[in-house]
Amino acid sequence: MESKAKSLLLVPAAVLLLALALDVAQSTSYHDPDNEDAGSEHGHGGGGGHAHSFHHFSGPVVGHHEEITWKDKHGHLHHDYRAHPKYKFAYGVDDKHTKDYHGQKEQRDGKEVEGEYHLHEPGGNVRSVKYHSDPHGGFFAEVHNYGGNDHSGGTYGGHKHG
Repeated sequence: MESKAKSLLLVPAAVLLLALALDVAQSTSYHDPDNEDAGSEHGHGGGGGHAHSFHHFSGPVVGHHEEITWKDKHGHLHHDYRAHPKYKFAYGVDDKHTKDYHGQKEQRDGKEVEGEYHLHEPGGNVRSVKYHSDPHGGFFAEVHNYGGNDHSGGTYGGHKHG
């Protein structure tokens, strides 16, 4: 009898989770950065007061891996694996209601990482950063600012100047 009661409690929880998943799926649009012709990366157009975003992940982690074993203080043997990291992702936010516009894409293959991000600042400036990193050259970032900053529209950062 007790297991039947638990089953009856799980049904409403499953229905609620499904409803939430459907709601999220309807309010989010996805973008494939490998197919730039598929749509607008910055989500222009579309619904009135709704935020649109995209994300993409290429996985899984593949390649050579090493097995690592160790003993804890009680003498128990533990195993772990360290795989060759390889990934690619991209995301963006284009929220007309909050005026939050930013995005990033990055890819990694082993110890080499490259990517870029953009951010629309409150004063109108758009900051764009392209970066790469490897064990030989370290981290390198190239920063560009477009459009200047007009700070006459209020405060940013928690305090006023002047």
